[in-house]
Amino acid sequence: MTFATADLIDDFDAELQSCETQFRQYGGKSTFSGQITTIRCFRDNGLVKKTLNSPGEGRVLVVDGGGSLASALCGDLIAKAAVDNGWAGLVINGAIRDSVTLGTLALGVKALGANPRKSAKDAAGETDVTVGFGGVEFKPGSWLYSDADGIVVADRDVLAP
Repeated sequence: MTFATADLIDDFDAELQSCETQFRQYGGKSTFSGQITTIRCFRDNGLVKKTLNSPGEGRVLVVDGGGSLASALCGDLIAKAAVDNGWAGLVINGAIRDSVTLGTLALGVKALGANPRKSAKDAAGETDVTVGFGGVEFKPGSWLYSDADGIVVADRDVLAP
């Protein structure tokens, strides 16, 4: 299914939140969408790895890393696991690494930037909680749509018939 976030805003403005954070596109898929799963963590990607090594079923993982660029919350191995497990995309309010390889994967990946430094692996943080950044509340079960223009979020699948 194809879409443009600008068209979604035109058609469903009252139902959509538009993220103000200016993310960079890193994944091989520039347009992606899916139901939201969330993680809140800080400089620790243990929960990210665990989550992306489970069935994605076309979902999008939204990770609130507190906006830290000090260490990466996702790299090539974790992103490859996401592809293998059927995830549609990742939105990381933080950093990634292995950016060139991420660009070759059939996965949507948006992040604030890149840093080669690894993060901790203690799995500290929270899963399936509402996280907020860029003026948007990302709630588990809501729907995220992302393309070159940005990210919009709705409480329902606005593309469903």
